[in-house]
Formats: sequence, structure tokens, C-alpha cells
Amino acid sequence: MANDMLEGRSRSGVPHQTRPADGLVTAVEGTLADFLTCQIAALDEVDPALGGFARTTRDIVLAGGKRLRPAFAYWGWRGVVGSREPVGPVLPALGALELMHTFALVHDDVMDQSATRRGLPTAHRLFAAQHTGEGRIGDADHFGSTSAILVGDLCLVWADQLLAQTALTTTTLFAVRSRYDRMRIEAVAGQYLDVLGESQPAEWSLERALLVARHKTASYTVQRPLQFGLALAGTAHDESDAIDDAYHRYGIAVGEAFQLCDDLLGVFGDPTITGKPASDDLRTGKPTALLMLARQLATPTQRAELDMDPALASEDPAALSPARIARLAEVIAETGAVAQVESLIMQRVEQGLAALADAPIHDEARAALTDLAVSTTHRPS
Repeated sequence: MANDMLEGRSRSGVPHQTRPADGLVTAVEGTLADFLTCQIAALDEVDPALGGFARTTRDIVLAGGKRLRPAFAYWGWRGVVGSREPVGPVLPALGALELMHTFALVHDDVMDQSATRRGLPTAHRLFAAQHTGEGRIGDADHFGSTSAILVGDLCLVWADQLLAQTALTTTTLFAVRSRYDRMRIEAVAGQYLDVLGESQPAEWSLERALLVARHKTASYTVQRPLQFGLALAGTAHDESDAIDDAYHRYGIAVGEAFQLCDDLLGVFGDPTITGKPASDDLRTGKPTALLMLARQLATPTQRAELDMDPALASEDPAALSPARIARLAEVIAETGAVAQVESLIMQRVEQGLAALADAPIHDEARAALTDLAVSTTHRPS
């Protein structure tokens, strides 16, 4: 049922374009690999254990992923400079966004106590296994969480260092840093609201769930990377204000749609495709837009099923049985909330494409951003 829901979403009314093959992912990952090699060597000289820590961090950074933030930043930049400008000088800035993303993912996994990410053990699970495997004293889970927090911290510092290697004028670098700093603040703010929502779900609402989506996901996944790319192009462009406005409107709309898609995948996604458990949102009681809509649409009987048993609320959420998790997903589907979320996704994709329609950007970038709007919000993982 879950896969049918996700695969059966209609794309009617949304044009589909094919993104130009530009080797962007390969170029970004090559930049990251070269940078991380130097960082590992520097830490190896201090202590071999630090070199090992850095290698594990490198493996986490390079362990797959969609590389969406560099992609949106790249096309935000291409929208201004066109297709002839070489990408090499801005690759460090694009790679920095991926390091920042790793910071956010690793810390998020610790907060959510997630077991897998991209089909592999999460950082805290990986370090806990190392602790146990090497027969160290102390609590392995505590060591794992502590080490994962440090991995995230290190990635955030490395992101700053890599960004500083971008070949930009001082004026342009300041403009880029301004976008980058705002993006980081909004990501942290959204994450705090996300954590807060789990602690007081009865006080949450659909509007507040969408506010979390805007700050936790839309801002640092789509909107700010696009504007980051605009800043990379420099400020001497007559149409900068109009482009900035178009990127702002597209970014918020498509970014929220991206999070709404994540909400669906967090309940109905196939773990073998998403690389993470489908039950995490239900296990933690995360008040996503999907769950808020389900509560609004539910009958009294359905609402009673959606509300966690008070006896369970004081226990470890991981103790929820697979049968209970499966039933919660069924009730959510029965309320009609899935169709409502899919409608919200479609509306936002259409709003995003409308923002691009008359934007003074190069057509190649418009086509690529059209494709990204569709592919990132109609995806299996």
C-alpha cells in the first residue's frame, strides 16, 4: 500500500524536463575528497586515533546522498552567469554546503536516535560498534553519541575552511557568507522547533508544522542554497533583485514540498530504498504536517488510535511494536491525510514553477530547476 501511494502520485500539470548532464556530483565529491585527504593527513600527524576519527568522518561525508544543496546552489549560480563560466572556482563553496549538510544529518540522527542513514549505520551507531569491537571500557552508546556530535562539529568547521578556499573577491565572499550564516541559523532554529514539537505534540498545529518545514528544510535545502548561488555570481547584475525574489519564492515553495514528501516517506517509504526506517516519525511522535492533517481529518475513533497510549508515553518509544506502528500508518492513510499532503506538494511545486516563469535567469537553469522541483518532491527516497 505504501509504495502504491508514493508511486501513484500524479504529476499532471507539472512539466518535466531533463537536467543537463554536467558531472556536478562527481566534481563536488572530487573537491570534497581532495580537501578531506589534506585534513586527515593533518590530524594523523597529531595522533593516529585522530586520523582514524577523521577517516570515519570522511566516509560518512562521502557515503552517497543526493547532493541537493550543491545542486540548487550550482543552478542558482548558473541562472546568473550562464553556461560558459567554468565551475572550478566555485566548487569549494558548493562542497562546503555538503559538509554543512553532514553536520546537520549526524546531529539529527543523534537527536532522533536513528539506526540507519543512507542504508548504513548512523554515525553514533558506527562509533558505538567501534567502542564495543575494541573492548573499551564505559558505555558504548554514550561514546557513540559523543563521537557523533564531534563528527558534526568537525564537519561544520571544515565547511567554513572549504568555503574560505573559494576564489572570490572580498565583497562577494562577504555576500556569500551572509547567505551561508543565515542558512545555518535557520537550520538550527528549525531543528529546535522540530525537537520542541516532539515534547509538546498536543500544542502543535498544521501551521506550526509547516513553519518547521520552512526553517528546518526549505531554507537550507532549496531557498538559501539558491540565493547562495546567486551571491557566488557577484552583485554587479542589473536583475539581481528580481532573481533573488524568484529564488526566494521558488525556494520556499519547493523546499516545503520537499519536506512534505519526507513526511510521507517517514511513514510509508520503503526502508530498502530510503536507507532509513519508515517508522522513526511514528516512533518518536514527531508532529509532522502529515500527522497534524491526519488528526484534523480523523473521526473520534481514529483520533483515539492516533493518540499514543499514556502508558506507552513514559516508556522507551522504541518499545512500540511493529504491529502498533503498522496500525498507526493504516489509520493515517484511512483519514485521507495522504491525499491532502500530496495536494499540498503539488500546489507548492506549481507555485515554485510559477516563480521561475518570468524570472530573468538563463533558460538552461530554468529547465534544470523545473526538473529539480519535480524530481525532489516525487521521489522514493
